[in-house]
Amino acid sequence: MQIFNEHQREVAETLRESASKSDWTDWKWHIRNSIKSVNEIERVLGINFSEEKKKTLEQTINKFPMSVTPYYLSLIDVEDYENDPVFLQSVPSPEELRIERHDMADPLHEDEDSPAPGITHRYPDRVLFHISNTCSMYCRHCTRKRKVGDVDSIPCSDDLEQALEYIRKTPQIRDVLLSGGDPFMLSDKKLDWILTKVQEIEHVEVVRIGTRMPVVLPYRITDELVNMLKKHHPIWINTHFNHPRELTTSSRRALQKMADAGIPLGNQSVLLAGVNDCQRLIKTLNHKLVKNRVRPYYLYQCDLSEGLTHFRTPIGKGIEIIESLRGHTSGFSVPTYVVDAPGGGGKIPVMPNYIVSWGPNKVVLRNYEGVITTYNEPTSYESNFCDRECSNCNLQLMEDDAEEKAIGIEKLLSDWDDTTSLTPKNNERIKRRDDAA
Repeated sequence: MQIFNEHQREVAETLRESASKSDWTDWKWHIRNSIKSVNEIERVLGINFSEEKKKTLEQTINKFPMSVTPYYLSLIDVEDYENDPVFLQSVPSPEELRIERHDMADPLHEDEDSPAPGITHRYPDRVLFHISNTCSMYCRHCTRKRKVGDVDSIPCSDDLEQALEYIRKTPQIRDVLLSGGDPFMLSDKKLDWILTKVQEIEHVEVVRIGTRMPVVLPYRITDELVNMLKKHHPIWINTHFNHPRELTTSSRRALQKMADAGIPLGNQSVLLAGVNDCQRLIKTLNHKLVKNRVRPYYLYQCDLSEGLTHFRTPIGKGIEIIESLRGHTSGFSVPTYVVDAPGGGGKIPVMPNYIVSWGPNKVVLRNYEGVITTYNEPTSYESNFCDRECSNCNLQLMEDDAEEKAIGIEKLLSDWDDTTSLTPKNNERIKRRDDAA
């Protein structure tokens, strides 16, 4: 656990009052003891809201429920809680009740693009598979706020089976993203069953899991969970760190366990006003992620979900942040900045414009320093005419892996080739043997 000052130490001690040392590192204890009311927030943080503020907070919780793990709440700097990034992401704000005319319950049309229970099929070769609608913490910026705390919509066995059947009968699906809620809210056994069923489908090549557990409840990343996940390679995990403060000792240990198990890790941040809308902060976050073997994958523009207006920044702020990263740090430390298009249009990458001008023979470019340069186009390039008749194409469209072949003496030394001798062409002895036959 990360301690910043005396007040924060007192918060942590308050949270630990009813927890033994073993309880504190037990992820199920944190779920059972999640903070869900304004009174509990006041008690644990040692703060007092005004009666008017308390009333509006309770109204907010009635519309958008609150649930915060003791672990995540312990990271709040109580001396400046109103500006604290952990507080802003976990404790409700009356601003959430301000619903603008362009806000939508389901801005990404996930429900409309659902051909089977729990399935969102938007892109040709991949699907989103909602296997849990519960989370260890309800993030205040969640794009699925419409489902938060909705226990009636937790997928049942029949829904899961229908979703699996849709994947089975749709051969173009090669990539399945398990999402929610948080998939790691399921037991190891249930998650193992789902992974097994998905990977039994012949055309599924890779499975991804989206989880915020390493951020808000890193104790969920147990040795037992990681050992189970190792059975299901190739598997990829994307998590959701938004601020450098969230990379605590416990979080780093959770990431290390998964990385050591050979699981590729990515991170999807959301650009949030008052939380991380700062070039220096995002660069620091990405450097810490890379240091812990996590690739910054996406930086999301905040969605148009109901109650998120106070979190949204102009797109120009995101472009400014990317401008401060590209060329100023390693390429793999720069995420793709995307707008998840309203109406189900999918993720649209947005970036600074590095093309200054474009002629028939030259492209004028600028780099991160403002240096203007040119790239000369080839004068003799002839494009391959594509009529989709691949058998007539001179490109070697060979989608199967190349086979490693042993040549010459290597054949006799190799373990994978059965050749026991090499015979010169036109050998007389072999010719007599063939003639006799």
